[in-house]
Amino acid sequence: MNFETLGDQVENPYLFRGPEGTPFLAPRGVYVANGMLFVSDTGRNRVFIWNQLPSSEFAEPDVVLGQSDSDSVGRNAGGVVTADTLQYPSGIWSDGEKLLVADAWNHRVLVWHKMPTRNGQPADVVIGQPDFTSNQPNVEGIGKDPNAKTLNWPYGLYSDGTQLWIADTGNRRVLYFEEIPTKNYSLADGVIGKPDMNTRDYENYEPIWPYSVKVNSSGQIIVSDTQFYRCHFWNHFQEAFEKPADIIIGQPDFDACGQNQFGLFPSSRSLNWTYDACFYKGGILVNDTGNSRILWFEKIPEANNPIAIAVIGKRDFTTGSENSETVMGTSSSLYWPFSITTADSKIVIADTGNHRIVIADLLI
Repeated sequence: MNFETLGDQVENPYLFRGPEGTPFLAPRGVYVANGMLFVSDTGRNRVFIWNQLPSSEFAEPDVVLGQSDSDSVGRNAGGVVTADTLQYPSGIWSDGEKLLVADAWNHRVLVWHKMPTRNGQPADVVIGQPDFTSNQPNVEGIGKDPNAKTLNWPYGLYSDGTQLWIADTGNRRVLYFEEIPTKNYSLADGVIGKPDMNTRDYENYEPIWPYSVKVNSSGQIIVSDTQFYRCHFWNHFQEAFEKPADIIIGQPDFDACGQNQFGLFPSSRSLNWTYDACFYKGGILVNDTGNSRILWFEKIPEANNPIAIAVIGKRDFTTGSENSETVMGTSSSLYWPFSITTADSKIVIADTGNHRIVIADLLI
C-alpha cells in the first residue's frame, strides 16, 4: 500500500491480514476493546479474537468462532446452522467481557455473555430466532412481516454494556433492548425508524437501509443509511423512537437521495454507500465506503449537509474510488472499507475490498 494515500491525518500506518494460512476475505466488521482486536472475517464465515492488537502483517488468532480452526471457512461450518456456526458475520461489539456478533445471513445476533476462550465455542443466547437451529428471515421466511422478536439481515449492532441497539437492515429499522438479552428470542423494547414493530414499508425521513448504529456516552446516536447515502443523527436516542433525525449528514434534506448528491465526483459534503460511522472525541468519523474514504467532522453537526474538515484515505475531497491510483489495482489505497473503530488515538479500518485491516495513529 502507498500509505501516502491515507493523508496527513494519520501516522505510523501498517497492514494486518489475519492468519497467514487463510488470511482475511472481505472482512466487514472490526472492533477493539480492552486492547483486544475482534474481526468479522465475513467472506470466510468466521470471527477472530486477538487478545492483543497485532503489530505484524500476519498473526494467528487466539480464538476463532464459527469454525473449528483458522483454516476452516464454510458457511455454517459446511453444515446446518447451530449455536457454533456463522454465515456472513458482520457487525461486532465487545467490552472485553461479553461479545455480540451480527450473524447477518442467519438473520440473528449471537451473544456470548462470557468472552469465548476456545475455538468454535457456541454462543449463549440467540436474538432474532426461536432457537439456534432456525435461520429464516423474520423466522417464517422471505416476505413475512417482522415483529418485536425477529430479524432480517442484521448487519450492525452496538451496546454500552447494558443496552443494545441492532441495525435490523432488511427490516429497515433499528431495534432497541433495555438490556442485552439473557434468553433466546427476546422481545425488543423499542424500534427506531418505524411507527410499530410490524411495519417494513418506509418513508423518506426514516432509515431506508440502516447498516450500522453507534451511541456515545451522552446518548447521542448515529445510524448509517446506505441506500440514501446519508447518516441520521439524533441528540438523544430516546427521541429517535418518536421523531425523524435532528441532522442528516450527506444530504441536504430527507427527500434527497443522490449518490454524491448527483455529482460526478465526491465533495466534502457528499457520501456514497455509507456503511459505518463512529463518535471520536467531540466529533464524528463517517465511513464513506463507496468513495473509499473516511470523513472527519470535528464537531457534532448543527444543520443538515455539513462540511467535513478532513479526509482519510484519499488525497483530497474530490477523489473517489475510481482514480489513477486504482487503475492498475486497488491495493495502493483504501478500497471499499466497510467499518471503522477507534481505540485511544488509533483508528482500525476494515479495508474490505482489499481483504485486510489498516491500523494507524490518528492525529486529529
